[in-house]
Amino acid sequence: MGMSAQGGRGGGSRRGRRGGRKQLVSEINVTPFVDVMLVLLIIFMVAAPLLTVGVPIDLPETQARALNSETQPITVSVNSGGQIYLQETEIAIDEVVAKLEAIATTGYSERIYVRGDTNADYGTVMKVMARISAAGFTNLGLVTLQEQDS
Repeated sequence: MGMSAQGGRGGGSRRGRRGGRKQLVSEINVTPFVDVMLVLLIIFMVAAPLLTVGVPIDLPETQARALNSETQPITVSVNSGGQIYLQETEIAIDEVVAKLEAIATTGYSERIYVRGDTNADYGTVMKVMARISAAGFTNLGLVTLQEQDS
């Protein structure tokens, strides 16, 4: 009366396996991949603001409002020593227009920001702006910091 339906084998769970070997799992474990991606995301979120510093310039403060810009403008900077930078590369004043014409993607309507250090020579900043304007560039802007109420 106590006959088993398994036919005398010890357990039906080993059916289809030989010698007790474990079958290889053919699934991808994505947990380490997700962990690495989250760490990279955090690293890039922290590092991104540090990459946009550019040339160190002490900008003057004004009460002007911020301009809205959809695209990244071309930046010409004049530091306190009178050196001129196009983006982050130092150039001579005679090369400003030629380099701007070479990198302006939208032609003479390209937005160009001029950043002048608070201690920079006013004449040097005006010479740079005059050369850019005389070349035909129409979207010129001066960059300043928002004045803090004290």
